[in-house]
Amino acid sequence: MDLTHRPRRLRTDGIRPLVRETTLSPSDLIAPVFVDATTDERVPIGSMPGHVRVPVSGIVDRVEEVLETGVEAVMLFGIPESKDEVGSRAYAEDGVVQRAMRAVSEETDAYVVGDVCLCEYTSHGHCGVLTDEARGRWERLHRGDDPAHVTDSSLTVENDRTLDLLARTAVSQADAGADMVAPSSMTDGMVGAIRAALDDAGHEDVPVMSYAAKFESAFYGPFRDAADGAPAFGDRSHYQMDPANAREAMREVRLDVEQGADVLMVKPALPYLDVVRAVRETYDHPVAAYNVSGEYAMLHAAAEKGWLDLDAVARESVLSIKRAGADLVVTYFAERLAEDLSTP
Repeated sequence: MDLTHRPRRLRTDGIRPLVRETTLSPSDLIAPVFVDATTDERVPIGSMPGHVRVPVSGIVDRVEEVLETGVEAVMLFGIPESKDEVGSRAYAEDGVVQRAMRAVSEETDAYVVGDVCLCEYTSHGHCGVLTDEARGRWERLHRGDDPAHVTDSSLTVENDRTLDLLARTAVSQADAGADMVAPSSMTDGMVGAIRAALDDAGHEDVPVMSYAAKFESAFYGPFRDAADGAPAFGDRSHYQMDPANAREAMREVRLDVEQGADVLMVKPALPYLDVVRAVRETYDHPVAAYNVSGEYAMLHAAAEKGWLDLDAVARESVLSIKRAGADLVVTYFAERLAEDLSTP
């Protein structure tokens, strides 16, 4: 037996950390934070243990809690006081996210990322302006007609009419102090429209982190509960990507690169590590991955059953995302991981 090569030589305590290929630190993480215009107190999110909706008056304290763990960046999601068909509170100067951003940017050192989408703000829950056909379906549902008439998801959102609203939302967030904007609607041309609008408004230095490959995933459920953003009819399969398609993902990413995206996001993370790796190997842009709510919730559920060690699987999961090629990870484990990483 030839034992010239013994990989176990490099697995002892002294040398193991020195030859570690992938590292994880709090500065790699972005913590999602939910701000709610409909409440005056913290509201626990049942499907996402440890997370809450906070009122605008409490957003600074919440962000300071994040910063104390060593995490330096937050992504803000808003629950507005009212919704309408075009999601106008998403781009209102006094919108919930805009007010929160002003407070956070003025009173903390956090790096603030704004989610640019309309689904949390539209009365129908879709990520843009409805087509005439879809609007008719929505009106029938709203009147209480047979829901069977409104289940078809084809051509729900008018792509080009949505671009202006996304651009207005991005500019309003930059005006309010966002350090980065992150369009997540998978609208064709969204990066180009937002980049042009930011530049025209004097925000040339605000980067765009595009959700360049966002899949129509079953792992989003807890987030839709947290942000009150589930579609009222149909689904998002005609504008979010088919989970079966990896080559299409690379085409989507390429288009966003051509339109000026600064950071490229893959969402979700764990079921799409092959896409994260492909993006990393193809482009020299920073790569982000979103460790989504369903990934978070399933590990919590297993840990509550005593089947898994939550801290261990959280660290291993996010480490795998980095190993696949992500430079930064948006994760609901950000604070827990940061505190765990600071422990010798």
